[in-house]
Amino acid sequence: MSLRRAALHALCVALASVLATACAARGFTPPADPGAPLPLFADVLASVTSACSAVQTFTAELSLVGRVGSERVRGRVLAGFMRPDAMRLEGVAPLGAPAFVLASSAGVSTLLLPRDNAVLRDSPPEQVLEALTGVSLRPADLQAVLTGCVTANPRASNGRLHANGWASITTDTGATLYLQRESDTWRLRAARREQWLIDYSAWQGRFPAEVRLRSESARVAVDLSAMISQLEANIDINSSAFSVVVPPSAASISLDELRRSGPLRGQS
Repeated sequence: MSLRRAALHALCVALASVLATACAARGFTPPADPGAPLPLFADVLASVTSACSAVQTFTAELSLVGRVGSERVRGRVLAGFMRPDAMRLEGVAPLGAPAFVLASSAGVSTLLLPRDNAVLRDSPPEQVLEALTGVSLRPADLQAVLTGCVTANPRASNGRLHANGWASITTDTGATLYLQRESDTWRLRAARREQWLIDYSAWQGRFPAEVRLRSESARVAVDLSAMISQLEANIDINSSAFSVVVPPSAASISLDELRRSGPLRGQS
């Protein structure tokens, strides 16, 4: 069995060539000045995140492009989320069975690789995501990033006004959201959480149309953009969507095997 093919290259289905330059664009640089107090910063955060905070279920198609370590990543993923922590990600292949199906609920996930008839069971979803893409986020946090909340249930702890029309709001979890004025409202343009810089360069209504994640960690270089389309929020999703039917003949693999074959192989 070629785990490298199953875990990465089957995931990375070619996109239109126009997407190939998406991650080459210059990313957001946070304001360097200390700024001045932002009045009513908690109200500003509540307004900016009102749409994403109300999302109970969320489905979308994600077109991915970028780099993870030394690997180029391109592919399409069908994504579904349900609060508080359910997630399903399905890699779209040009023909036939999905490249992979990752389903998670209550902190436990199953990864099925249909084309190799292989399965990884009972693993933390954030560790499986890291092995596949370099992005270690729990389902609730990945939903928050993709919908524009940055973190699950964000609560403001401080706010600052910066030069050139920027503002920043820090949350109680240590994340920082960077905002710009649009007419008489604020718009989220970027964020920083843990070791990630997140760009929100395009929006579709009240939700992001493109999200770019760049790692600030010295351990590994990750630069991924997700173009978000066919977005639907607060629709009915059967809870069975967050489980996977595994063929009895599927061979079991370990998380370590998946890591050794994925884009982070060979990196400490």
